[in-house]
Amino acid sequence: MDSESPVVNREEIERVLCQIAEIDAARVVYNLSNEIEELHILASDAKGPRQIVRDVESVLMARFGVAIDHKKISIAQIGDIGPIAGDTPPPPVRLKIAGINTEISGQEATFEVSLSQNGTSHVGTATGPGSQSGRLRLAALAALDAAGKYTSAELNYSLEYISIVPSNHGKVALVCVSTMTRAGEETFAGSAVVKFNEGDSVVKATLAAINRNMVLES
Repeated sequence: MDSESPVVNREEIERVLCQIAEIDAARVVYNLSNEIEELHILASDAKGPRQIVRDVESVLMARFGVAIDHKKISIAQIGDIGPIAGDTPPPPVRLKIAGINTEISGQEATFEVSLSQNGTSHVGTATGPGSQSGRLRLAALAALDAAGKYTSAELNYSLEYISIVPSNHGKVALVCVSTMTRAGEETFAGSAVVKFNEGDSVVKATLAAINRNMVLES
């Protein structure tokens, strides 16, 4: 049997990984060969991502006998680091959500996301299937469309993955996007706690993925 083939079900692996102190949520994605293709982790910033990856690898091998390539493990970290008085540079200017609108017409849905920065705002739209999963995808695409109007034409983000994952404190929206740079393809992950609306949380998670890594045009 292939060393990456799961010996237990997905829920059991996710449950055990969430017992690692720094991990708040985990989602396993299998390919058609029943091997782990992607492993998405939502963790605190108490440890560096490399150490968390090593912890995940160790738990999978020790508990389940499953070996996984570290490149298949995606880490999204959340945390609140308070500023140090007199020793903190001004925060970077980032895009903010100015409004989110949804229209449902038959089996089709349209998302409009308005983003603002320095007194200016741009609206991004996305239209497609109005299913539950389709609406989540449209929310992220509309956010990326609006964000793209603030960046250079050379910087294009592609939506790679969306999921609403259970956590110890409810549900969390997890979004992964990628872009091509001179160094090659880069992938970024963002997360947001679902408080009221999953679509709104997906928009927040999308901005969390790109805000620290995008260069806004002046």
